[in-house]
Amino acid sequence: MIENKVELFLKSEQKKKSVLLFVLIDSEVSKLESSQKLAQDVEKIGVSAILIGGSSATDQIEMAHVVKGIKKGIKIPIILFPGNVTGVVPDADAILFSSLMNSENPYFITQAQALGAPNVLKFGLEPLPTAYLVIGDGTSAWFVGSARGIPFEKPKIAAAYALAAQFLGMRFVYLEAGSGAKSSVSPEMVKTVRKVFNGFLIVGGGIRDIKTATKLAKAGADALVIGTFLEKGGSVKKLAEIAKAIQRSK
Repeated sequence: MIENKVELFLKSEQKKKSVLLFVLIDSEVSKLESSQKLAQDVEKIGVSAILIGGSSATDQIEMAHVVKGIKKGIKIPIILFPGNVTGVVPDADAILFSSLMNSENPYFITQAQALGAPNVLKFGLEPLPTAYLVIGDGTSAWFVGSARGIPFEKPKIAAAYALAAQFLGMRFVYLEAGSGAKSSVSPEMVKTVRKVFNGFLIVGGGIRDIKTATKLAKAGADALVIGTFLEKGGSVKKLAEIAKAIQRSK
């Protein structure tokens, strides 16, 4: 039986910091050396976990190489963030074992999970049961996952999905505006989901500044995910400012 070490670590971090910051590294965008340095740098500023993956990551060998390389230099957990079965690789600490609940393709709701589950067990990855909800449209996650994107201005729909996820036993919900999204999930949507969902609420996509991050933290997010901001030249110093701001916001 795989112990819930990562889940317990995130909860203990939450007690200290209130709102956590995760950094997403796309193994097909970042080179190994720069990924290793980035992971070490963000650990120093208080990032609680590294997510590795992305909706368009298909090179399993490269991803495994990146995970193994990063693992050597950091103590915070590496959590796989798979867009498909190709995102299940060894040496990580955990995996967002997620169902894209608002996909129109059953493959992304249960079939990919059935295909990936044996390797999750084989590699000793801790599965974090996650409802993955794509908000809006036009992003890679929306396109690849055949998602029926929840409109940004319809927070009650997101809340209904989150509540269903809770009733199905999922302990994590990830509200995803998408990689490189023009806008982030609204604070109103986060607040509406927070009212009904008792688990760990992750919000990602379009978070590029302190103001946006602080509003989402105040609305009830447990963790914010930042990825594209760093890929497009955002500084670790700016990230450190965001990390401090969200911890003070609750």
